[in-house]
Amino acid sequence: MKKIVEFTVNGEPREMTVDTCRSLLDALREEVGLTGTKKGCDVGDCGACTVIVDGEPVNACLMLAVEAEGRSVQTVEGLQPGVDRLHPLQDAFMRHGASQCGFCTPGILMMAKKLLDDNPNPTDEDIRFGLSGNICRCTGYTKIFDAIKSAAREMEAARS
Repeated sequence: MKKIVEFTVNGEPREMTVDTCRSLLDALREEVGLTGTKKGCDVGDCGACTVIVDGEPVNACLMLAVEAEGRSVQTVEGLQPGVDRLHPLQDAFMRHGASQCGFCTPGILMMAKKLLDDNPNPTDEDIRFGLSGNICRCTGYTKIFDAIKSAAREMEAARS
């Protein structure tokens, strides 16, 4: 069975016809063409598919596309504020070498964004808890934590 779904992706209205059993992850990657959100485990364990829906992080592999009806979805492609400017988190991840293979990075960036939106000055424990649903098998997390703390400082300075 198919259904027409209307929702906003990275600030742009979208309309598509999807199977009612299609995940938001698959719809974003295949129908919308935004492949930054990764399909890792496809069961909600790894966090690689994390997107922000109406201000809250969601595992896109566990959400049906039809559940996005009327909602606002932000993917990693929508994190960058402009074509020539990176989000402070993206910049900090690059500067601190917080990404190796890069597969987990989009989901971690989205969770880190939500963390810093809610808590602009997180402790290591706050970051550990905030990223507890995201698995990285390459970096060991130290550089990820360093990048998030660096981005938090930069974002705080920009607000001052």
